[in-house]
Amino acid sequence: MRVLLLLSLFLLGLGHGPLTAAETYELLFRSTALKGLEAVPGGSEGGQRTLVYDRVISGVGEGPAAGSFSIGLKIKPDDKVALTLHQGTRSRGLGNYPASVGNPVIMYFLESVLADIAAQSGGSPFYMRNRIKEALLRDAQIVPKSLHFQSREIAAREVTIRPFVNDKARERMGRFSELALAVTVSEDMPGWYYSLVATVPAPAGGTAAGYSNAITLKASEEGRP
Repeated sequence: MRVLLLLSLFLLGLGHGPLTAAETYELLFRSTALKGLEAVPGGSEGGQRTLVYDRVISGVGEGPAAGSFSIGLKIKPDDKVALTLHQGTRSRGLGNYPASVGNPVIMYFLESVLADIAAQSGGSPFYMRNRIKEALLRDAQIVPKSLHFQSREIAAREVTIRPFVNDKARERMGRFSELALAVTVSEDMPGWYYSLVATVPAPAGGTAAGYSNAITLKASEEGRP
């Protein structure tokens, strides 16, 4: 249950801070994110509610981490949330989590970003995790947005944090110090999150692409994996 472990690490120390930080945290980790998507009683497979997210990763080389994937989120009758990663005909479970913690896709997103940038930069994922946790205790950039989703306009907010912008080790981190995490959320969006995007610019003077890890909610009429 690595996602739940990561959640507990992020939660530690978040009880204090300015109101703006509390608002940032509430926007990013909404405990009621899955409200309205409870499983239909009866325990049948057909009674389970599913959300599907597209996941596209670039800038990590040609290995299995790169490419296009989909993530299925299923709310089960026992009030658990199952995440499954799909790529082509292959799939693997990402774990089962209590629905009471909210939508676990954000923790999967953060964990995968941490793994990617730690592998590429050679830095410590524990150090990076702590910097992200500290960034949640500071003001974030919050911008109102209008989204066109399933044939209607939806009011949303984009929350952006840059965890290493003032870090003392910034110079040693190179381009990875420019990591930006942008999460777009809305009360009217199933599962709360519309998109979760991590970006790092391309290296200066080189031909390599910048890093991007993007998870976006797929409209229901587009089907499920």
